[in-house]
Amino acid sequence: MSLELTFTAEDVARTRFALSPLWEVVASVRVLKEPSGLNRPWAEQARRRLSGVDWRLLSDLVPVPTRTLVGFVSPPPATTLPGLDRELDGLLAGEDTVREELDAWTDGPRTRRVAALYADPAAGLARLADEIRAYWQAAVEPVWPQVRTLLEGDLLYRARLLSQGGVRAVLADLDDGITWADERLRLAHRHCRGVRSLDGRGLLLVPSVFTWPRIFSITAAPCQPTLRYPPRGIATLWERRPADPPGALAAVLGTTRARLLAELDQPASTRELAVRTGLSEPGASQHLTALRRAGLCTAHRTGRYVLYARTAVADTLLAGRPYLEETPTPRSNSR
Repeated sequence: MSLELTFTAEDVARTRFALSPLWEVVASVRVLKEPSGLNRPWAEQARRRLSGVDWRLLSDLVPVPTRTLVGFVSPPPATTLPGLDRELDGLLAGEDTVREELDAWTDGPRTRRVAALYADPAAGLARLADEIRAYWQAAVEPVWPQVRTLLEGDLLYRARLLSQGGVRAVLADLDDGITWADERLRLAHRHCRGVRSLDGRGLLLVPSVFTWPRIFSITAAPCQPTLRYPPRGIATLWERRPADPPGALAAVLGTTRARLLAELDQPASTRELAVRTGLSEPGASQHLTALRRAGLCTAHRTGRYVLYARTAVADTLLAGRPYLEETPTPRSNSR
C-alpha cells in the first residue's frame, strides 16, 4: 500500500523542515503503550517516571495499534524550532475543529474522557494541555537534550544534502519506505493509499525519534502537508558506548581531542560532548575550537545551540586510513 504526493515547482519552493516537541510527546505515547525495538530502553525508564502522573486523556487519543490520529492533538509546527509551550498554544487554539475531527475519527475509543472533550472542547483541550505538560516533564524532558541533538543533527545532514544535490537529493534520502520519482514522493504507508496533490502548500518534513520505525503523514487541509520520519543515527540513541579513537591518532592529537572526534559520529553540542567525555563545558569548548581551527570539525548554530560535526578529513583519520595514498619510495641510482 502506498501514498503518492505530487509536487509542483511552488511545492518544492515551500518545502521546509521543523522539529516538534509536541509530536514527540504524542508519538512516544504509542511507544510507551506498545514498547518494541530501538525505543524500548526509553519506555522502560519512562514508565517508572510516569508513576503518579495523570495522562489518561492523552492515552485515549493515541490508541494502539495506531492507524490515524486526530489532528488537533499535534498540529504541524509553524516555526522551525518551536518550544513545547508555543506548540501547546496552537493546540489550545484549535477548539473549533475538535468536534468535527472526533466525528470523523473512527480509530479511537469514545471514552468518558473523550466524550467530555467533545462536550466542552475548550475545557477538554485545557485538560489535555495540562496532561501533556506533566507527561513531558516526567517522560520526555529528561532525555530531550539527547533527542534534540539527534534531531538537529538530522537537519544539519539534510541541509548538506540540499546544498549538494537540491531538494531531489533530500527527498530521495529520507527513509527506506520513501522514494522520489517523476515529481512524486511515494510513501510506503500502512493505512493510506492514493495520489494527493500538495496544491502549492509545500511539504513540512519533521524528523521524529518516537515515530520509528514508521512514517506518519498529514495531507488534509488546512494544515500544511506534513511527513514525520525517523532521523539518521536513531539506532545508537539509547545505547552509547565509549568511542575509542585509533592509538596513532591519539598519539598525535592527544587522547582528549581524539576522543572528542570519535564521539562526533553524529553532530553534538558542547554540553553533550562534555557529559560523554567527563570534561567541563569550557574545557570541551577549548578543545573543539582547536579541532575546528585544524579543519577536523565544523560548527553550526541551530537556535540557541552550536552543533559540532566531523569533517571528511577527520573521518578518514578515524578510519585508520592514510589521508594521502602511499606512493612507492623512489629507487636510488647509486649501487
